[in-house]
This record gives sequence, C-alpha cells and structure tokens, in this order.
Amino acid sequence: MKTKILVVDDEADLELLIKQKFRRKIREGTYEFRFAHDGQQALDKLKEQPDIDIVLSDINMPVMDGLTLLTKLPEVNPTLKTVMVSAYSDMQNIRTAMNRGAFDFVCKPVDFADLEVTLEKTIAQVKQLRETIRAIQENNILKMYVDETVINFMARPGLENRLMASESIEATVVFIDICGFTALAEKLQADALVRLLNLYFDQMVKEIIAQGGYIDKFMGDAVMAVFRGTFHLDRAIDAALSVRTLLQTNSEPLPDGITYRPDVAIGISTGEVVSGNIGSASLKRLDYTIIGDTVNLGQRLQSVAQPGQILITAATYEQVKESFQCQPVQEFTLKNKALPVMTYEVIS
Repeated sequence: MKTKILVVDDEADLELLIKQKFRRKIREGTYEFRFAHDGQQALDKLKEQPDIDIVLSDINMPVMDGLTLLTKLPEVNPTLKTVMVSAYSDMQNIRTAMNRGAFDFVCKPVDFADLEVTLEKTIAQVKQLRETIRAIQENNILKMYVDETVINFMARPGLENRLMASESIEATVVFIDICGFTALAEKLQADALVRLLNLYFDQMVKEIIAQGGYIDKFMGDAVMAVFRGTFHLDRAIDAALSVRTLLQTNSEPLPDGITYRPDVAIGISTGEVVSGNIGSASLKRLDYTIIGDTVNLGQRLQSVAQPGQILITAATYEQVKESFQCQPVQEFTLKNKALPVMTYEVIS
C-alpha cells in the first residue's frame, strides 16, 4: 500500500535528493512524496490532502518553523507521525521536538539509508495507530447492532475455541408486535415509515432496558426481548405494561389524512431456554440468541394476542397472580402444541 509523505523544507536541493534517493520506491508505488517550503504551506497541503501519512520536517524555515508546525499538526490530522530532519540537532531542539509530538529525529546531513529505516518504522506505527482507531470505530458501530450481553459473551477468554457452545438458562422472553403497522406502509412514504418505526422501537427499547432486559432481535415491526436473572418474569411483565401504556398514549403527528393509533400485541413466556451462537462458524455468520419451547410459546402467544393484550399461559399466571392483576381469556390451539393452551391477559 502506498505511503504518502509530505516533506517540509525550504532547501530546494533536498527535494531533488529525495526524488533521487527514493526513485525506486517512487517508481514501485511504495512511496509518494509531496513537498512544502514552510510550515504554513505544509498545513495548507495537509488540509487539502488528508490522506498524507507522514511528515518529514526541517526546524529552521521562514513563515512558520518546524517546531511551531508540530504544535499545529494534531488539529489537522491526529494520526500523522512527524519525523524532524534538521541540522539543529542539539539536545534542546531534539527534546523540544519530541515533547511537541515528533516521532523521531534525523540529523543533517541526511544519511538516506538511516532515513529509509526510520520511514519504515514510522509507517509501521501509522498503520498500527490506524488499525487501532478502526477497531474502536468498528466496536462503536457493533454496539449499535449488538446487545451488551452478546458483546460480554464474545469477550470471554477462549471464545474462539467454543463458538458453538451453548448453555441452558432460566429466562423470560417477550414478543411485542406493533399492530396495524403493515397496513400503514401502504399510506406512508418509505423514509417516513422507517422514521416512525424507529421512533416506536426507541421508546420500547428504553422501557425494556429500564427493567434489565435486552433486545434479542428486531423482526420487521416486532421486537423479541429477553430477561434473565432475579425476578426476570416480574421485570418482563413490568416492561410489557410500560411499553403498552407508552405506545397507546403516543401522539406522534402523521401526514394529513392518515389516522393511526399505535398499539401492541404482546406474548410472554417463561422457563428454560438454550442460549448460545446459532449459525455457521464456517461462513462466520452467527446469531447469539435463545431457542427452545419457551421461545416458541412466547411467539405463538403474541400471534393470537389482540391489540392491547398481554398474554401469558395459565402456568405463568400461577407464578404472578399475587403481583399482577390478570383475567382469563380462553384456550387457544397453538401451532406445534398437542393440547389447547389456557391463556390469561395481564391487566395491570
């Protein structure tokens, strides 16, 4: 990969020497040199050409000297590395340069073999710094797409040796569907539809997180949330109640002629689930999620829930009847269930 180097020196002879001594590197496309005759010119070039990797700068120059230039460079490009190339090589100038951020110091007259070694060392540092910055940026982006629970899971020592490992845990899963949103897609422009959906999701997620839950996935206009740990069932129901109230009282304005009152249909199931990475390690496409009958039951309950309903099974009702007001609904024959399932609606 080509390294772009800005040489800052008021001596015209140095430009010629650089081109001669590094002609092979230039011809091979390894190095590309740019030139400036003082610090101010250097700053102007760096603003115009932000892809420059390294600065080679003299100290004694008109308009703006090299030591002053060093103090300005972080504002222009914080990833730049600067090597000072100067005849003013007394300890005071060397220490001042290093304290102001110089990566290295080369004395004049220039030993070009030594300068090449210094350049290669500097290039390696620039590459490492940029890889670190990229990793931080990717990590910040990852946090937008992946729940903190997954990131903590991936950070475990030795994960690469047990990517497909799984564990059985007790958890509560909540499926929340925004009712009538599919029909709204016929009336709203795509960008307005996505903005509105993201607004609803953002409101729902805050309530889920407030109760210690995490988002397993977004599925069209529905959300799958998981609650683990102490009182996970109670916290899941509290979150569901808050989400329902929040969306029912939402007053987000819509374009003229469009009437829509958001509501949710919610299914809650609790019990043992299998937690782990699902997918193909060979293709490096994995999804950290939970699976099992408890998860399937939660989704089935949501599918039969009416707008505004929070449905649980009779078994779940027995666990929470002293904490929440519920009322019986009816028996449903759910997919892949041999026997009808008695359901209850959580009122408050």
